[in-house]
Amino acid sequence: MSRIVVIGGGAGGLELATKLGRTLGRKQRAHVTLVDRKASHLWKPLLHEVATGFLDEGVDGLSYRAHAKNYCFDFQMGSLKDIDRDRKVIILDDFYDDDGDLLVASREIEYDILVLAIGSISNDFNTPGVRENCIFLDSPEQALRFRTEMNNEFLKLHSRRGEGTVGIAIVGAGATGVELSAELHNALEQLQTYGFGDLDSSKLNVNLIEAGERILPALPPRISGSAHSELLKLGVNVRTSTMVTKAEEDGLTTKDGEKIHAHIMVWAAGIKAPDFIKNIAGLETNRINQIVVKDTLQTTVDDNIFVIGDLAQCTQADGQIVPPRAQAAHQMASRTFANIISILNGRELKSYKYKDHGSLVSLSRFSTVGSLMGSLTRGSMMVEGRIARVVYVSLYRMHQIAIYGAFKTGLMMLVGRINRVLKPKLKLH
Repeated sequence: MSRIVVIGGGAGGLELATKLGRTLGRKQRAHVTLVDRKASHLWKPLLHEVATGFLDEGVDGLSYRAHAKNYCFDFQMGSLKDIDRDRKVIILDDFYDDDGDLLVASREIEYDILVLAIGSISNDFNTPGVRENCIFLDSPEQALRFRTEMNNEFLKLHSRRGEGTVGIAIVGAGATGVELSAELHNALEQLQTYGFGDLDSSKLNVNLIEAGERILPALPPRISGSAHSELLKLGVNVRTSTMVTKAEEDGLTTKDGEKIHAHIMVWAAGIKAPDFIKNIAGLETNRINQIVVKDTLQTTVDDNIFVIGDLAQCTQADGQIVPPRAQAAHQMASRTFANIISILNGRELKSYKYKDHGSLVSLSRFSTVGSLMGSLTRGSMMVEGRIARVVYVSLYRMHQIAIYGAFKTGLMMLVGRINRVLKPKLKLH
């Protein structure tokens, strides 16, 4: 029986492990193992909603262990330490709890096929003070930290009877920074209905800081311009062509020497693969620690190892590098699944071809903008408003269908509608 190990339970890794377990594990054609250092999964593009309280991570989170039981694969909690390609084993590091107590000692897991789907982390570009003073919105724990600090600042402002403002600085005007900026204003409006009537948008000072010439630089200019206009209407201070050179406890310093004061600072200016990945097991990596892969998503030095998602540097036939997006991780998981089946059946592997279905950015309940079917229309089909919002939500539903199936996803949608009546719109604890 083949041993297939998937490391990383993000969007791509979890979808792949689920497919493998459902098809191979259930029929005992392979033993499938998913490894992750967390106990639960939450779709990363939703972290800004967790941060502002519009999403309950306890309700929308998925337990890896329970999911593994339902879909016939094994789950191992742990952190990757090294890969021994000669012996075909992965080495997991000692695993400790928050108090420093050893939970599970270092151990080895054998594999025949290994899939690395560890994902990415925020890249601070070695900017002084960022790691010590900024929140990186790349995990549920960081999102919860932001929500706690935000609620505390609003509570302090309320105790002063609304005297003063709450300053929040967000560095990086990609999708995460833009969506968080809009969601903050929605959160403040909701707080007014829960006993904070003395707080309004004038009490919130949000600075969205981008080193480039425009926000959402990965999207077409007219979509970027539309989002920029919507943010200005909300009262967000959009500062383009502004480079941050230092972060301190009370704010950020720009290249021009200006000090941007803030109570809370979020760094969302770029991504990289974790530092320990650099040259792990002799695999080829790039300057941001991504592992270079062939068109089949196998590494350039070992055909038994696949890499998917943000961790992979995959260059297409036209020379373009696949962008680190959720839709890319989903597509890579599907292609890797098909290629693993081909390996087991002795068939030829096929190349992965990225299909750009467009990009959407949610400005909370105020608006949604983006382009659809980017690879067919070159981004020219611009959508916004209600239609764009429906499509934006459908992206998450597609992810849920991939891991739960259509029937369970339908039930979850029904429960969600019921919870809108039973629960407050904003998570206040």
